[in-house]
Amino acid sequence: MSVLSGKKIILGVSGGIAAYKSASLVRLFIKAGAHVQVVMTPASVDFVTPLTLSTLSKNPVHTSFYNEEEGAMWTNHVELGLWADFMVIAPATANTMSKMANGNCDNLLIATYLSAKCPVYFAPAMDLDMYKHPSTLASFDALKKFGNTIIPAESGELASGLSGEGRMAEPENIIAFLEKDIESKLPLKDKKILITAGPTYEAIDPVRFIGNHSSGKMGFDIANAAANLGAQVILISGPTYLQTKNASINLIRVTSAEDMFVACHQYFNEVDVAIAAAAVADYRPKNVAAQKIKKKEETFTIELEKTKDVLASLGQIKQNQFLIGFALETENEIEHAKQKIQKKNLDLIVLNSLNDSGAGFGKPTNKVTFIDKNFNVEPQELKSKEDVALDIVTKIINHYA
Repeated sequence: MSVLSGKKIILGVSGGIAAYKSASLVRLFIKAGAHVQVVMTPASVDFVTPLTLSTLSKNPVHTSFYNEEEGAMWTNHVELGLWADFMVIAPATANTMSKMANGNCDNLLIATYLSAKCPVYFAPAMDLDMYKHPSTLASFDALKKFGNTIIPAESGELASGLSGEGRMAEPENIIAFLEKDIESKLPLKDKKILITAGPTYEAIDPVRFIGNHSSGKMGFDIANAAANLGAQVILISGPTYLQTKNASINLIRVTSAEDMFVACHQYFNEVDVAIAAAAVADYRPKNVAAQKIKKKEETFTIELEKTKDVLASLGQIKQNQFLIGFALETENEIEHAKQKIQKKNLDLIVLNSLNDSGAGFGKPTNKVTFIDKNFNVEPQELKSKEDVALDIVTKIINHYA
């Protein structure tokens, strides 16, 4: 899956012959899973129609500060600038780059650029002499100092009939450049993370099992958040209907506590971080019936035996891994969580209490408390599980900062 998937991108189109390529660029953004809004300069509509780009982007195209067809409706350039995860100006003509460099705000594209809080990329497009002119080079330098990233022009046949440097990068190459550059800047790039999720099912007979109410959502949200920030993620999940949202995640499905124990030990030595979010059964039936147990007696007793403690076993062999555990408690929560940190050799524990409204199994929200190995306690507000996942991933980022 592309790193652009789910990202909000403003494509700025300025007035040069290379504007015809913007149609292909929009199509490739959409194919990569991005959400696109197009902002055009007045001059660019002579080269490609707003209708074309609106159809491809599935959004209205913005060309001026107000829309006369909708009763002079105001186009909020600040709102556009805050909406975007990335802004890409392609083609970026000499005129547009000069305005960007000097803050000459006479059209909606420049106003949106000046309002943008996100990373900005620009793909120059002009004739070879214009490309090498000192004023153009000065614009390059100024924009780079602003933190903008240039997508270098390519060499080839130009609109003038000449051949040389100045041709806007091909849409496929722009996409490749963006993906490579974004991936290189992700905070968890080169980190490998093992995450467990969901319940385990401990067989009683071929059709019955002992399990719990864990949906696996917390672990899956952590996996998606980590993968989106560049990590290589191995997600070991017990039985759940959930699917990963990032195709790069290596999802390994298991059933029992023993299955999870084996899978975790298979991968633990090769990871940098392990997060044990699964609700692993503490006990399992000592004897599993080969056939379905018939309903005969008024009472029925199942002898249980302890399962292997997956998290404690990882703590015993931990070397340099950053090990995070979860604790779900109903009483003396802080004290029990601190004991688990010591007993299982953890670096951080995420404490859940069933006494907190909105927390626990099968809910879209969670209220957690972070406790580190030095017993620093950080209570958190009730949040969506996606936001809690980001908080956990941020702890990992800060650990390696």
